Amino acid sequence: MSLTDPAWLDVQYNNRARIPEHPQIFARWSESSKLARERLNGKLDVRYGDQAGETLDVFPAAQAGAPVLVFIHGGYWRSLDKADHSFLAPAFVESGATVVVPNYALCPAVTIETIALQMTRALAWVWRNPGVHTGDPNRIAVVGHSAGGHLAAMMLSCRWKDVGDDLPPKLVPNAMSISGLYDLDPIRNTPFLQQDLQLTPHAVHAGRHQRERRVPAAEPADSGPVGPNHGAGVRDRAGPQPPRRAA
Repeated sequence: MSLTDPAWLDVQYNNRARIPEHPQIFARWSESSKLARERLNGKLDVRYGDQAGETLDVFPAAQAGAPVLVFIHGGYWRSLDKADHSFLAPAFVESGATVVVPNYALCPAVTIETIALQMTRALAWVWRNPGVHTGDPNRIAVVGHSAGGHLAAMMLSCRWKDVGDDLPPKLVPNAMSISGLYDLDPIRNTPFLQQDLQLTPHAVHAGRHQRERRVPAAEPADSGPVGPNHGAGVRDRAGPQPPRRAA
């Protein structure tokens, strides 16, 4: 076994191969999400930008001024969809929170860097549009799972004034990363992922050291709490998208 052995890394990171019942799990997510959308008074496929994949679903709380939970889905930056995760909304809405679930473009049509920039646009939209989601833009919390955990950490680290002069420096005061991915070097050496992600040493190390000055999400502000740590840096814009798929 070696931490740089591609065959070993493929075994460790290939969750579908490790969990043979994953099709049933995804089917359960899909059915539960469909029921959630039918039950809640949501606003679906709201655009937060003009690039491919830049839409989000909003599930408003009953009362205006509610805290806003933004959930970023996982899927190794190359799969899944916001529509697979609507099932998360009912419990939070019933507890008095507004829930926002953004989509993003998928690798290999774009890079991870692009996706991180898309999430800055999604969060900026949430802060600028309380009239649409009825939540309190000063009470935003970001939660992400797996690749979404990496993106949540990036949002906590973002230099928001570089995204927009109107934005507060701590637009995201709190974040939670569930099974987040942070060290992208092993992923760069994992063949079944790298064929889609096309990570470069520069992208990995720019993110690790957070020195890419032209990218708002690459260098930390005075951030609030996050799960374990921070993630990678950011690069280009979205193009045409392939069909979404399971992780």
